[in-house]
Amino acid sequence: MSVDHYENFPVASLLCPPALRPVVQAIYHFARTADDIADEGDASQGERLADLASYRRDLDAALAGQPVSAAWRRVFGPLAALAPQFKLPAAPFHDLLDAFEQDVRNPPYPDRLALLDYCRRSANPVGRLLLHLYAIADARSLQQSDAICSALQLINFWQDLSLDGPRGRCYVPHEDALAHRVTPGELAQGTDSRRSRLLVATLCHWARAMMLQGAPLALRVPGRAGWELRLVVQGGLRVLEKIAALDHAVLGRRPRLQLTDVPLLLWRAWRMPGALR
Repeated sequence: MSVDHYENFPVASLLCPPALRPVVQAIYHFARTADDIADEGDASQGERLADLASYRRDLDAALAGQPVSAAWRRVFGPLAALAPQFKLPAAPFHDLLDAFEQDVRNPPYPDRLALLDYCRRSANPVGRLLLHLYAIADARSLQQSDAICSALQLINFWQDLSLDGPRGRCYVPHEDALAHRVTPGELAQGTDSRRSRLLVATLCHWARAMMLQGAPLALRVPGRAGWELRLVVQGGLRVLEKIAALDHAVLGRRPRLQLTDVPLLLWRAWRMPGALR
């Protein structure tokens, strides 16, 4: 379900048609590099935002067929070459950069709507770009793709609670935490309690419902792309199962998919038509 540390983006998998692998890789490297600018190293907030602004200028240049700077030529060289061939839209790339800038600022999320607005820019553009490559643009498919991508982002948040807390990041909506009498400090400390487990269970239920809302898209997308999407959906649901198996005690440990999960994911992907009915 993920490649390296840019979660929820299955890049150039064996199921991806060979003709699309170069452009999928170009999109992935764009997103991963921007993620690194926002998250990796010891640069200050101001330096990260300045680098992302420069990165955005190179994006505009690459999509317009103009020269790019030397700083990220390995990212924007392939993107510039492939953008005209696949008529890549600019908006999803800019949305991703907006989300990375938001990550640098690390704001609180007062409610679920605020967090979904972040997901709209941090996750949904990836799905929309991939649908664009398969010439799928109807409203229902875009809505279901958004549901899958936002659900994956939420699942990644709840999976990573043990990592984000010590880093000073909190994606748990304040309203949900308040309803379960869990403070940001408790989430940061990494100590599970009955209250925190109930909170995580509620958040996981939300993510699962959203994933199931979008899942029918995987049955309509034809060919290899449809099978890849089935595995993405099943991978997300499997992570939720692993969280539940820990009784939602994930403030101190991170559940993750293993190679031993692959046969089960393949079986469930094959059974999806009947299961969704």
